[in-house]
Amino acid sequence: MSWVDHAYAKVLRQKSRLDSPRRWKKGHVRGDVCVDYGYKHISEKGQVLSGGLVKVQDLKSRFPANRISPNLLYLVSSALPYDAEIQAKAAKKAGGIVVLNQNGVGYPGWHGPGWEKFNLPMKRIYALADFVVYQSEFCKQGAEKYLGPTQAPYSILHNPVDSQAFSPANSIPAGGPILLLAGTHQFKYRVEAAVETFALVLKNLPEARLRIAGQHTWTSQPEALRFLQSCAEQKGIADKIELIPPYSQTDAPALMRGAHILLHTKYNDPCPRLVVEAMACGLPVVYSATGGMPELIGERGGLGVPGPDDYEKDHPPRADSLANGVEKIWADYPAFRKGARQQVLDHLDLEPWLKKHEELFGQLLGGEGG
Repeated sequence: MSWVDHAYAKVLRQKSRLDSPRRWKKGHVRGDVCVDYGYKHISEKGQVLSGGLVKVQDLKSRFPANRISPNLLYLVSSALPYDAEIQAKAAKKAGGIVVLNQNGVGYPGWHGPGWEKFNLPMKRIYALADFVVYQSEFCKQGAEKYLGPTQAPYSILHNPVDSQAFSPANSIPAGGPILLLAGTHQFKYRVEAAVETFALVLKNLPEARLRIAGQHTWTSQPEALRFLQSCAEQKGIADKIELIPPYSQTDAPALMRGAHILLHTKYNDPCPRLVVEAMACGLPVVYSATGGMPELIGERGGLGVPGPDDYEKDHPPRADSLANGVEKIWADYPAFRKGARQQVLDHLDLEPWLKKHEELFGQLLGGEGG
């Protein structure tokens, strides 16, 4: 046993004194779907929330959280509770079902040294799961490569969006194009690529604007904003860039409706919900065509910049290629806007996603589903 295993085992022993597993009682294992999501409290949609738990909010609308007598534990790999393994073992001991919604994994290019330790909690849950819901084919590929084999059955369900809450503006915003870079910015290259792309776009589209919204986690938020301001000033485009602080799910539709095109510069993004939300609002996407992104965008949702298939190193998309994509979309904008929305309605809408979970839960619990 490695030092990592020793340390993790010690944590498990300490956490085992908590009462969280006590709700799992033998005998309540079939019948109506009673889902526990592993958390005592999950923020409401009006609050700032990490992407992984937004899916839980969606599921709660159809399957309210049951922490009194659950029979199914649903965990999201990108937002695991600290005692996820204890909960999963307690659920299985009582005869309950463990479903893992598996997103991306830690790998050398994204995480750097220590990716093995980062993956360890996820790896343990992955091995305990009775069923795995992969968020994309790319997520399945990464899990098989870095978490090891599993005999659990699976399905692939891309992150969905409520197409009623996220819908296009009644009219296309005037001027532009207004470019939007949004979400959680984990790496500096994401915002650097956007600023460099925007500077090139301005050469042919001088009325363009760039909005950078969300949280910066590659450094402190104040330091990130100072860096962005400095970059913009050096290029002489500071008056054309708007910096927007972290926003909630409630704020997101208005933010997206006020833009024309989403810039998504992350390399190997597994299955970003942000992108699906933007397309639902009629924003075509200019993106790094790596990871799970091509699965989401399809042929109608935007234009991608090809990148290498590499887990050892991140490869930011070229700014000139991104700028070319922006110009091509803007030249035929109404068609791309319609295509982005239609891609969501045909493949990524929330209601079919919930229906598939309803069928899945029914089958796992011995019912007919639905």
